[in-house]
Amino acid sequence: MVGGYTGKVLKVNLSTRSLDTEPINEEAARKYIGGKGYATYLLFQRAKELEEKGTSIKNLDPLGPENIMIFATGPGTGVPRFPSPSRYHVMTLKAPLTGSIGSGNSGGEWGAFLKFAGFDAIVIEGVADAPVYLAVANGKAELRDAANLWGMNTMDMTRALASAVGSKNTSVTCIGPAGENLVPLAVIMNDEYRAAGRAGLGAVMGSKRLKAVVVSGDKAVTVAKKDEFRKVADRCLEAMEKNSVTGEGLPTHGTSVLVNVINGAGAFPYRNWQTGVDPEADKISGETLTRDYLVRKRACWGCTIGCGRITRVKSGPFQVDVVEGPEYETIWSLGSSCGVNDMNAIVKAHHICNELGLEPISLGSTIAAAMELNEKGYIARDDLQGLPLEFGNAAAMVESVWRTAYKVGFGKYLALGSRKMCEH
Repeated sequence: MVGGYTGKVLKVNLSTRSLDTEPINEEAARKYIGGKGYATYLLFQRAKELEEKGTSIKNLDPLGPENIMIFATGPGTGVPRFPSPSRYHVMTLKAPLTGSIGSGNSGGEWGAFLKFAGFDAIVIEGVADAPVYLAVANGKAELRDAANLWGMNTMDMTRALASAVGSKNTSVTCIGPAGENLVPLAVIMNDEYRAAGRAGLGAVMGSKRLKAVVVSGDKAVTVAKKDEFRKVADRCLEAMEKNSVTGEGLPTHGTSVLVNVINGAGAFPYRNWQTGVDPEADKISGETLTRDYLVRKRACWGCTIGCGRITRVKSGPFQVDVVEGPEYETIWSLGSSCGVNDMNAIVKAHHICNELGLEPISLGSTIAAAMELNEKGYIARDDLQGLPLEFGNAAAMVESVWRTAYKVGFGKYLALGSRKMCEH
């Protein structure tokens, strides 16, 4: 097998509860490199199969049994000294938010540990008749009952399953209540604070009644030409260390270092993009996050950049003991785009998104759109049910998060995403 791969793909049919292993297609792996490339190849094969059976992809139900999900890694995932070697990709043939291919990427530890568990990718099809989770450890896999886990938030889930499968190199990826409630803004969370987001991947996982995938293993990833790899890796890592972004900006302030930079360029979303400049952007900048909220830095597996931030809101109505982030995208979506320049509220809303399994970029954009709709008189007061959706109202922004995850009150409209909500 080509270096960088384990050579195996796990195929799981939730409807029949069957688990099979097949070899990775080496020609396809070389041609469509990376987790996203190989997953796209597998999706195309699935699309051809469905079309041959007379099933139109255009009319495919994203939350139906014929849609598939693929967790996939690339040849650099799990390889020490490969630049940013933690990444994995999740794809689905049709996403509930967009109606197109669903695609999400995440870091943390899960991608590397999937490799250590003995697989390059996992293909999920069908729908379970009751909640389950998938346990993968050192080349073996089984489906386990998850009835007692259904309804748990992602952090409680992760802690509950961390010791349930294996012991070394164990990582959990799962959905929260938003995914269970089939919210098209739901994400798949791994390692408590990392998310494969966008387009409703968590809702697809929820529709399959798959609560989590736990991986554990100690199988090393083989490098084909070790000496040549070491030379190239050293050169890449040296370049990253000398680069002003990967060597200085991101390690110091995380991705939120971009707030003042982008705002200065006039491209920082403010009040639902009514303008690209937030006059008080420094209140929610990376520099402010580092100075007033940072507890420590956190790096994904094997990554030399270490852009993750462990933060805390020490007191007040938005108190949070510990959370990772928020990232640049969360700050503008739940912050400036909603006219909110209260970092305490942004950190709190971000924390709730992580717990409930919601994607903050699309959610914040949807809340901001609702605020503008309300400002212009397009939302009936009865529909709001007491939610004061106004630009700058930090409490309303935070309140909107849990309402969306459970589709409570106006949350049932926010759960549609910005386009469908605005059309309604």
